[in-house]
Amino acid sequence: MEHAAGSSQEAQRVPGCYRHPDRETGIRCTRCERPICPECMVDASVGFQCPECARGDSGTGHAPAASRPRTVAGGTVTADPRLCTKILIGLNVAVFIAVHVRPSLLHDLTLIGVWPPAPFKPTMGVADGEWYRLVTSMFTHQEIWHIGFNMLSLWWLGGPLEAALGRARYLTVYFVSGLAGSALAYLLAPPNTETLGASGAIFGLFGATAVLMRRLNYDMRPIVALLVINLIFTFSPGMNISWQAHIGGLVAGVVTGYAMVHAPRERRALVQYGTSALVLAVVVVVALLRTAQLT
Repeated sequence: MEHAAGSSQEAQRVPGCYRHPDRETGIRCTRCERPICPECMVDASVGFQCPECARGDSGTGHAPAASRPRTVAGGTVTADPRLCTKILIGLNVAVFIAVHVRPSLLHDLTLIGVWPPAPFKPTMGVADGEWYRLVTSMFTHQEIWHIGFNMLSLWWLGGPLEAALGRARYLTVYFVSGLAGSALAYLLAPPNTETLGASGAIFGLFGATAVLMRRLNYDMRPIVALLVINLIFTFSPGMNISWQAHIGGLVAGVVTGYAMVHAPRERRALVQYGTSALVLAVVVVVALLRTAQLT
């Protein structure tokens, strides 16, 4: 009886991608019906095709250049789907090393609204014209556990998301989410509080990944459970975590991620980058309003 039950479970297992057998998928090519993972999906007029069928290699009559392999979001399928993720991790590690070699550099990169506070004349901070801090704080870490956790999250979430969206769209989600997190922290956190870390961008990847999994009809429970655990840590007393950056990044990630994977094919780029531009416009407005308050 146990042997029969095991055989039944094996028969019901989700198949692996024909090019990446270790990746389970419920999506099949609409032409040859081979199972394909998000990296191998090519958006077609009906469903998705594998790269071979999209190029016409399966004898369907299409010229090889008739359709380039595309990701589910319309990006180009690349040989190294984690290249941008590796570069982002490298930048974070480089800045981490730099601030430990030269500790005074830390205070030049963190996000701080204004310092010193009123009634003294400001000498540093975003409100004093140092807008670059909204970006540099996204790559700055001080504690080893902080960068370790963020980089592990970036590797686990960023790699698959980069493969599914394509490099340009992936970087758009990352930076828009990071800037949204910085803007909300700038708006709601005390102006003399220093904020740093890639957590806003990471939470944006959480949101975009959840939207992508929903789009592909994947099991949502693992990503939801992981997100809930992270939110519990975010709002736990005594953790000294910028909840503003986490929430700002998460919301921006959901919005831009939804635009990336649900944009209609005929005006895909317009919807995707137009939505991202609108979120950036909100970020700019929030930053300007906060600057007006502090000055």
